[in-house]
Amino acid sequence: MDKPSNRWSELTDGQGGQRYAARFAELARSGTDVHGEARFCDALLAPGSRVLDAGCGTGRVAVWLAGNGHRCVGVDVDASMLAEARREAPQLAWREADLCDVTSLGLEPGFDMVVLAGNVIPLLAAGTEAKVVAGLAALLRTGGLLVAGFGLDARHLPLSSAPVTLADYDAWCAEAGLALERRCATWEGAPYTGGGYAVSVHRLR
Repeated sequence: MDKPSNRWSELTDGQGGQRYAARFAELARSGTDVHGEARFCDALLAPGSRVLDAGCGTGRVAVWLAGNGHRCVGVDVDASMLAEARREAPQLAWREADLCDVTSLGLEPGFDMVVLAGNVIPLLAAGTEAKVVAGLAALLRTGGLLVAGFGLDARHLPLSSAPVTLADYDAWCAEAGLALERRCATWEGAPYTGGGYAVSVHRLR
């Protein structure tokens, strides 16, 4: 049976890497902070932590964290995005795989953090979200963190509506043995009081 196409592939046809990299390069040149996600994660980590950037795209988060002493692996299904990541940081470990199949990569469990930045959760293939969360949780050490930021309405997504709610996500995390520890409205750490975007920090019990 063919694997269900994820929503990101449906939007980009797997050809979004150069456009995505160029967009963030232009934002950086304009003075926009493009490393808020990485700094948020860094503040939660001990020095030299082991981090899986799941749905890493062009590698922006993993590259910054690795430059600040963490041991990073990036995984993405989009070869065009990974091509940009490898061009930027050829010394890092980049793996091409659907997050549904992440356990098949042979990655050694025991990551201190798995980060899902850039609307990864709502752009997964419909119906695979619980499996992805469970597979990523299985790669964490006890006490490790799953950090995910994603939009909850069309204004914060490249979609006409949000396919995932926070209640959905929390339920998948609970099934995988993860407990909510913190929820913010932004990667700068503003408290979440409702709204169209949330950053959630869950810890493996």
